[in-house]
Amino acid sequence: MISSSDLTIIHQDDSLVVVEKPGGVLSVPGRGPDKQDCIVNRLKNVIPSCMEQPAVHRLDMDTSGLMVLALCSDAHRNLSRQFQEREVEKRYEALLDGEVEEERGEIQLSFRLDVDNRPHQIYDPVHGKLGITLWEKLGVENRLTRIAFTPVTGRTHQLRVHAAHELGLGYPIIGDRLYGGGKLGDSLMLHARYLRFRHPESGETLRFESKVPF
Repeated sequence: MISSSDLTIIHQDDSLVVVEKPGGVLSVPGRGPDKQDCIVNRLKNVIPSCMEQPAVHRLDMDTSGLMVLALCSDAHRNLSRQFQEREVEKRYEALLDGEVEEERGEIQLSFRLDVDNRPHQIYDPVHGKLGITLWEKLGVENRLTRIAFTPVTGRTHQLRVHAAHELGLGYPIIGDRLYGGGKLGDSLMLHARYLRFRHPESGETLRFESKVPF
């Protein structure tokens, strides 16, 4: 593990890095000078030889946990394809603001961007894109439910929408400012804890786990 004030790298080789993204940090740069602090730019500061656009997937700004980034174009193409073809396994853990009664299940909800309230996503069974999430209850703590999420698709805010919507689990993730009662400065209790993919050069299966901070 390589840790600096800017970035925590838990794996690095000639093709890729796996980092621990803190909550509250963008994955990629946004528009404007106030949105340039992000994982991609922090990586470039630590590894100047990194390719210009290393991100092959993203985590929401408020979500913490594991991200893989490519260091060269060949690795970027290979990893991007693995994500597009759903060959990458991702697992998340979250604390929900309520007691979920069921033990496990599958959520299938279609949603899209609310163009009048960006970046909020809204349920739309006609024009939305289908999101699919597998989930399992890990336990109940002080009327809060700890859930393990395995997303099958990778839609924007998918886990947050599927947790909060009445046709999903019906309880928002703690700290969610968009879909729950979270306020500015609250930490979102959603962490990308597990990542499995094939190394773009060797084909070896790589698995990484991250300790859940809540």
